Amino acid sequence: MNHPTNRGGPLSGVRIIEVAGLGPGPFCGMMLADMGADVLTIERSTANDTRHEPLTRNRTRLALDLKSDFGRETLLQLVERAEVLFEGYRPGVAERLGFGPDVCLQRNPQLVYGRMTGWGQTGPLANAAGHDINYIALTGALHGIGRAGEKPVPPLNLVGDFGGGGMMLAFGIVCALLEARRSGQGQVVDAAMVDGAIALMAMSIGFKAGGMHPDGVGASLLSGAAHYYDTYVTSDGKYISIGSLEPQFFALLMEKLELAESDIAHTGMTSARGLDENVWRTMKPRLAEIFRKRTRDEWCALLEGTDVCFAPVLSLTEAPFHPHNQARHAFVDVCGQMQNAPAPRFSGTPASHPRPAEQGSQAVIALAGRWNLPPAAVEKLVAASQR
Repeated sequence: MNHPTNRGGPLSGVRIIEVAGLGPGPFCGMMLADMGADVLTIERSTANDTRHEPLTRNRTRLALDLKSDFGRETLLQLVERAEVLFEGYRPGVAERLGFGPDVCLQRNPQLVYGRMTGWGQTGPLANAAGHDINYIALTGALHGIGRAGEKPVPPLNLVGDFGGGGMMLAFGIVCALLEARRSGQGQVVDAAMVDGAIALMAMSIGFKAGGMHPDGVGASLLSGAAHYYDTYVTSDGKYISIGSLEPQFFALLMEKLELAESDIAHTGMTSARGLDENVWRTMKPRLAEIFRKRTRDEWCALLEGTDVCFAPVLSLTEAPFHPHNQARHAFVDVCGQMQNAPAPRFSGTPASHPRPAEQGSQAVIALAGRWNLPPAAVEKLVAASQR
């Protein structure tokens, strides 16, 4: 069995307890485990098959009933040997179950205790239910995403759950881990998706302060309002993306499309580029008409790899087979299923190839050996794994 002790990555040897949740929590666990951390996932049940789930990979799974004295005490014994524990309950739930920050830090003063929520640990909405769409709606992030004149469109759950949530928690945990190793004192990391989504909006906030970010759906430069930063349909019903923001890139696009300023002189515009919304509205149908004349592959042949700033819009079925993604091994095969490769990449401590989560008595015995657990605790863990 390929145990985590044989795995590479900059976090190799770091012991982390993940109290299983949904969405951002498992994503945080994936990020940390991909980087070599020895992550133990505590779940209500390990009966469900997650071998093909990227969000659960590279861990050891253990079923514990945390509402029972046995489950709670077993978890606290593990806390004594861990460097990190993170959970995704609503505020106060972990305290009621008996393993809140105060209890855990008393058992292990150097512990980093990560908390993943949507609204945060404080504030009038702290105890309300919610999902990604609600968190990014409150921050101003959702308001600008979509087509002008239409309603806002959720950008999957990338902004709240993953970018502003799980990845922000992983970053916070590593920061706190560095501090704990320096000072010998652990602390609580309050990772709220609303905070993370606002952080991701930093550039847009700056644009708005400078008068460059119109406050409307699809109205800003980077939300598809500009003709040189948008997607276009091709003759075969597929899509391409254009990101010719800088003048020199747009000039090359005009050259490739065999357009000259004289071609648009009749519109009364002095330039086919610029930040003028009237120019955007005039030029967008012109470019749409041009791009509909060829297939996506034909546009790739002409524009891909140039400084036009171009890429085909690929489906998840297509993306793993694009030559660039293949050359960088951006997708990897895990048990016959295509998954995302670990990211980012490290020159000195590269991450190992992902493996499915491990469970069962042998996996637990191996984990207990790595964590130097006493025999009585090992017996409890093995018994729990066989339930």
